[in-house]
Amino acid sequence: MIALPWLSLVCLLMVLASAATPTGAADFRPPAVPLVTIDPYTSCWSTTDKLSADWPRHWTGKVHAMCGFVRVDGMPWRFMGKAEEVAAEAAQLSLTVTATQTVYEFKAGPVNLKVKFTSPLLLNDLKLMSRPANYVTFEAVSTDGKAHQVSVYFDMTGEWCVNQPNQQVQWGRAVAEGLDVMRIGSKDQRVLATKGDDVRIDWGFLYLALPRDTARTVIGEAKRARAAFAANSTALLQDEPSELRAANDRWPALSADIDFGAVADRPVSRHLTIAYDDLFSVEFFGRKLRAWWRDDSATAAESMLAAAEADYASVLARCDQFDTQLAAQAARSGSPEYVRLCQLAYRQAIAAHKLVAGPDGQPLFFSKENFSNGSIGTVDVTYPSAPLFLLYNPVLLKGMMEPIFYYSESGKWTKPFAAHDVGTYPLANGQTYPEDMPVEECGNMLILAAAIADAEGNADYARRHWKVLTTWAEYLRSEGFDPANQLCTDDFAGHLAHNANLSIKAIIGLGSYAKLAAALDMKDTARDYLKLAKDLATKWSEAATAGDHTRLTFDRMDSWSQKYNLVWDELLGLNLFPPQVAKQEIAFYLKQQNDYGLPLDSRKSYTKSDWILWTASMASSADDFQSLIHPVYRFVTESPDRVPLTDWHETTNGKMVGFRARSVVGGYYMKVLVDSRRARPAADSR
Repeated sequence: MIALPWLSLVCLLMVLASAATPTGAADFRPPAVPLVTIDPYTSCWSTTDKLSADWPRHWTGKVHAMCGFVRVDGMPWRFMGKAEEVAAEAAQLSLTVTATQTVYEFKAGPVNLKVKFTSPLLLNDLKLMSRPANYVTFEAVSTDGKAHQVSVYFDMTGEWCVNQPNQQVQWGRAVAEGLDVMRIGSKDQRVLATKGDDVRIDWGFLYLALPRDTARTVIGEAKRARAAFAANSTALLQDEPSELRAANDRWPALSADIDFGAVADRPVSRHLTIAYDDLFSVEFFGRKLRAWWRDDSATAAESMLAAAEADYASVLARCDQFDTQLAAQAARSGSPEYVRLCQLAYRQAIAAHKLVAGPDGQPLFFSKENFSNGSIGTVDVTYPSAPLFLLYNPVLLKGMMEPIFYYSESGKWTKPFAAHDVGTYPLANGQTYPEDMPVEECGNMLILAAAIADAEGNADYARRHWKVLTTWAEYLRSEGFDPANQLCTDDFAGHLAHNANLSIKAIIGLGSYAKLAAALDMKDTARDYLKLAKDLATKWSEAATAGDHTRLTFDRMDSWSQKYNLVWDELLGLNLFPPQVAKQEIAFYLKQQNDYGLPLDSRKSYTKSDWILWTASMASSADDFQSLIHPVYRFVTESPDRVPLTDWHETTNGKMVGFRARSVVGGYYMKVLVDSRRARPAADSR
């Protein structure tokens, strides 16, 4: 450890302590709290202030029930869900949300109970992050100095494994080393047969696993198991025979009565594992692909569960360490409000993807456009989410881009610009979006290729795809500066010709291509494209100016828009645009804000929070950065819409306009990414 003066060390420890658990503050009220976050299908949230005020829900809003009771000296208390069998509610004392974990603390008479949900989405370990297993940890402690008999009841219903609750389910037990394992799944098992947006998985199996001999478990009617626990019966009911039953027919569930024994002033801990095995995850141009965690087709869910159990202690320690490091890193880049935004965005951004093994064994990381249109592998969803993955593992960003490269390089996509998507989730068999975004997607792919080279210190990835990158650069050279009337990523605001922000993207895309060419020792190409990009940036500065700001479009003097694409000019070290442009824009934006954020442009009062975080990252002062993100923080904590983070909201009243639970909130990490580059030594050639 580096020796520090004692005062500096004290200051550092204070920063770490305040950053690690800022969400315990009374003023932080997430619109929805992540509980179980694995992928776009297994993603469960609490949408109320108290965990006991409603059933947990899938990100789409459908009930994915989990029920939790704690019994103290024979007295039952409810801490999760709305089950009518226990009326008394444990008092919720606190809520803490870190990057990978959510912790509630409750008071049930003379005992306090902590309930911790852990999603081990550690991006530097692909096998671990793709393992479809989350942990729930219960920790009980006496608060009156006396010993008390404590048990916890937990169940999950068949709603987790069907698209609609009237679909039939079946259940049973599985065998895994050292574990008591229950599972439930749909009757029909139509693997990868359903595509779309507002849908839930109805194939594969939900698993609930507990260390053997720590709990009494039963599979059957939830109401009967809950009533037995509430009545302090000596044992849970016996398993009901597996029969075909609708998921909402007497609510078949996986249930556990977990014994803590006598609990005094030393905390007693128990845990369980929730997992979902989807069998096959994505279809990629006709081939069914399995999740990355499966070493081969013979790898079984039972061995995955055994591995998750064996790793429990070490994984929780790694999650604790990562959560502290991430919070400290975000704290160095911004305020406690910024830390909280980053923490809340982390699991959402990752769980809106599925990591699979591609046909050649390479990692493919498919996004889903949640409550947008259901597209899979969308380039202009990859682009805003990229900062998080550039920071923690660029391999995953490559995994997002690889399907788009394959689409063109295979000849399946023949247009001279990048595709918008590769299908509708989970079927990646070709673009299904009805209209192209030529300048948008070409610029995105070129910029991200350069960002990967910048992060890795070499352009090897770009070299592998140089032919198609050149095709896209040539398209931008001819069509990018003054875009025609075409869609961009902000298409919900309508078509625009002469889009000044889209023009910035094209110019930076051309500069990115020049940077890549230089890294590959293609000196003439680099010189040609760098000159072109600089000339166009000069031309842009003249065409877009509107006095104290720049225009929305070149032909509309009385207009403005967020120029969030400009952030890459500094980030990639291109230096195409005069620094005064960003400085002037930030000063202008600070005058345009409403209570809940900076509008996207002068046409409407709604905004995109991911773009605000990008725009704010161009600010040269911490005060200006905070001034731009504070209204976003207010939106997150005050919005009346209790859903996972929406990235499209109204700045006047904080209401959701559209979208939720999308991966684009990975863009909240742009400031951390910018600061990480600023911190590099000047001699760093990347």
